Amino acid sequence: MAAAPAPATRRTADLAARALATAVVATLGLAGCIDMAVEQVQPAARVTPTVAATHASEPSADRLDEIREYRSVRKPVDVAPPTRIEIPDIGVSSRLQHLGRDASGRIEVPDAWQVAGWYAPGVKPGQVGPAVILGHVDSRQGPAVFFRLRELDRGDEILITRDDGSRLTFVVDNVERHAKTRFPTDEVYLPTLVPALRLVTCDGIFDRASGHYRDNLVVFAELADS
Repeated sequence: MAAAPAPATRRTADLAARALATAVVATLGLAGCIDMAVEQVQPAARVTPTVAATHASEPSADRLDEIREYRSVRKPVDVAPPTRIEIPDIGVSSRLQHLGRDASGRIEVPDAWQVAGWYAPGVKPGQVGPAVILGHVDSRQGPAVFFRLRELDRGDEILITRDDGSRLTFVVDNVERHAKTRFPTDEVYLPTLVPALRLVTCDGIFDRASGHYRDNLVVFAELADS
């Protein structure tokens, strides 16, 4: 999954995004630092899907509230909500369930293994910022909607259909795997300078003791020609 270095224009945009996010943190007086550079690692071999797995190590309710404060600095242009995701290179075609938060304040996961879900309180695809889409990797019945997500490479396309019939094309920029104990919350949810997409699923070794995978896979993509 190792990817070539980003073009100079992309690096410039990334540096600008880091500067913007750092400035916002300073303005709001929030603790912590922003570090957008994360080492990319190769995924481990997948175990045979025989046990249902939960999907991701989600950020806390307090962290989500902090991120929402970041977004309040710049009001996004309203667009139609997404209804469908297609990823031709890995055979994904799914409606999008609209996800909120559960009783504990954490992000919900899709209630069907073959359906992906969009985090509705966040950014809509096409707005400036990262729209987040979650999906299971497998289930007791077999592979789930994002089972082949780790096969994506830089330049692959992700198609989003919206409620008004419009379609958007996002282009994969990077694919990363992270331990669930070190989920890259800021990278996934913090503002960007362009419309972006984050796809999240489980990955790595299945821990039979806990009933969960140990890692998360995150696909980073940007709107084509953005």
